[in-house]
Amino acid sequence: MFAHAAQQPPAAPADADLAAAAAEISTLRTEIARHNGLYHGDDAPEITDSEFDALVRRHEALERSFPALARADAPTTTVGAPPKAGFRKVAHARPMLSLENAFSEEEVREFAARCRSALGLPPTAPLSFAAEPKIDGLSLDLRYENGQLVHALTRGDGAVGEDVTANVRTITDIPQNLPHPFPQILEVRGEVYMTKDGLASLNIDRAAQGRDPYPNCRNAAAGAVRQKDPAKTAARPLRFYAYATGELSEPIGDTQMRQLATFARLGFVTNPHSTACPQVDDLLAAYQRIHTLRPDLPYDIDGVVYKVDEVALQAQLGNVSRTPRWAIAHKFPAERVVTRLEAIDIQVGRTGAQTPVARLTPVFVGGVTVSNATLHNEDEITRKDLRVGDLVIVERAGDVIPAVIGVADSDEDRSVRAPYSFPRQCPECGSDTVRGEDEAVRRCIGGLSCSKQRVTRLIHMISRPALDINGFGSEAIAEFVEARLISEPADIFRLHTRRGDLLSRKGWGEASVDKLLSSIEEKRRSPLNRALYCLGIHQVGQTASRDIARQYTSHSAVRALIDRLLGERRAALDAAGGTLDQKSLDRLHETLAKQIGIAGIGPEIVRSLLNFFDDSDNARMADELAAEMIIEDVVYVTASSPITGMTIVFTGSLETMTRDEAEAEAQKLGAKTSGSVSAKTSILVYGPGAGSKLAKAESLRVRTMTEAEWRLFIAPPGVS
Repeated sequence: MFAHAAQQPPAAPADADLAAAAAEISTLRTEIARHNGLYHGDDAPEITDSEFDALVRRHEALERSFPALARADAPTTTVGAPPKAGFRKVAHARPMLSLENAFSEEEVREFAARCRSALGLPPTAPLSFAAEPKIDGLSLDLRYENGQLVHALTRGDGAVGEDVTANVRTITDIPQNLPHPFPQILEVRGEVYMTKDGLASLNIDRAAQGRDPYPNCRNAAAGAVRQKDPAKTAARPLRFYAYATGELSEPIGDTQMRQLATFARLGFVTNPHSTACPQVDDLLAAYQRIHTLRPDLPYDIDGVVYKVDEVALQAQLGNVSRTPRWAIAHKFPAERVVTRLEAIDIQVGRTGAQTPVARLTPVFVGGVTVSNATLHNEDEITRKDLRVGDLVIVERAGDVIPAVIGVADSDEDRSVRAPYSFPRQCPECGSDTVRGEDEAVRRCIGGLSCSKQRVTRLIHMISRPALDINGFGSEAIAEFVEARLISEPADIFRLHTRRGDLLSRKGWGEASVDKLLSSIEEKRRSPLNRALYCLGIHQVGQTASRDIARQYTSHSAVRALIDRLLGERRAALDAAGGTLDQKSLDRLHETLAKQIGIAGIGPEIVRSLLNFFDDSDNARMADELAAEMIIEDVVYVTASSPITGMTIVFTGSLETMTRDEAEAEAQKLGAKTSGSVSAKTSILVYGPGAGSKLAKAESLRVRTMTEAEWRLFIAPPGVS
């Protein structure tokens, strides 16, 4: 996030304040990371842009007030989300960064002042900007070599994107060949979008097929680009606006506006409302003009992007973390309407989270008809005193999923409507729901015996961070569960016995079935950390799974640990007559966490882990899955390696291994790994997108290697 003007350091906080801030920051980081994945990775946001921005801004405020809690790997420093399984992953030649957001005239003026200050210009010195509408679509990077389109990548996580070239070739706004003259290498970045009329037509067709409509233009465009069949992409009314460059073999213009003119000459469509703005007042005038035009534009926009116009000055300003210093997005305020709250439904997530959703009398807002909205959790319903039948205010910000802001003023007598009582049983399976003392979310305790959790956990199981089974998507999981081909995790590895049933299904031919079964078979042998993470246990994320695997090294040892801790917890409960008060239970889990002996594995993770395996259905299904797999032990071989005793740092986007896998491999060979570069660093291994760590290593004269050089360096003698 863009660094703000320097502030006086806060006074040393009291321990209680620091503890409260640490707890809030931890919760914020979890929520921000989750919503980032939903928006960028799944195209299925649950909250509005303004609500997400509020989370980020609160996180930044806490980090400024409590610098000791700041972390370099916080989700506010990341861009987008990891690329989805099913598409080839390709590293960007230059990272695709995100933008800082501004919400007021004051923040825009502060942005301009920071730019002048960083460039060494006096406050009154002229500095020209460019302003252009912020299209609400899917960011795309197009690479041309010798005038030919060679690949098209989504943003992904900013360093690595999804290769969607075959689908993008069907978009008529994107030229396949460039007219002379052109640079030898040209990367054009822009936004794939769908018009409002295009979305309406598409949703009419989907309704005729009995399918759910797309909620907005962005989701429809993103879904179209990520189709497995390019013919399906070609059938969607997709458009493309070019607005930026990536890697270039030579300049194509010395200003943003001249680059846009070059794009137009090369056959790209650029936004006609882009304009040069010599002064900050011109930026604000452009914002007001575009905001006024917004309802009549044929496409969705959620703000205006400002950029320093001169390319040389952009380079001089550079980047901060995930954002450029020379650009900012001035977001539009949310749109609000009043409608009737007809019902409150409960949706069940992967970990049993019970999320309330408002069912509304359909109302037109922000260019679409809205019939449902998020309510977040039961505390929000209570705080706003929402009752079924109320007239409510609905806000739609950023053209994403709307939210209910509160009850609208009216002359109605609300006393005739009873306050809403959050259900204590899961609507999917009837199991009891529980809510942790420090949690806002109520969860179903049914685990994998809950039909909804079963589907979502199976989807989690095959996802990229878990078992990473290529070609096995959420639609196939839902289809196979409905057809009773699978019902629990182990069934995925038993699908080879149902090959005939698979072949009898519409859309599944021999090639696709055999490809799927082959992908499943490849992941039958998986590392211990992935086997643990794929279970989808609440609080047991990738980091906790990795740390437990490294500490206990084998599946049998982890299972024995869980059984031992479960035995101790049951004995303590029996000694207390079957129940413990919350404080005593917290102390018990803290004691058990100390026995595990892993930094970062605290009482909350222990409680979730034991609660999962204390359920007999969960334990049985986990054990049956393990019986179907070959779960690889973590083996440390530290004898006589070229890197024994060294400290290794990995940075950038590694192409042949994940960061965790690289660190585990280095540790097996007797090295230590670190997340930061210092004079004690022995080697820095870097991939595409390496930034400040590489620069610091070079300034400290630390040895640096590419990933390929690293592979050769650690290879056993005679292996190349």
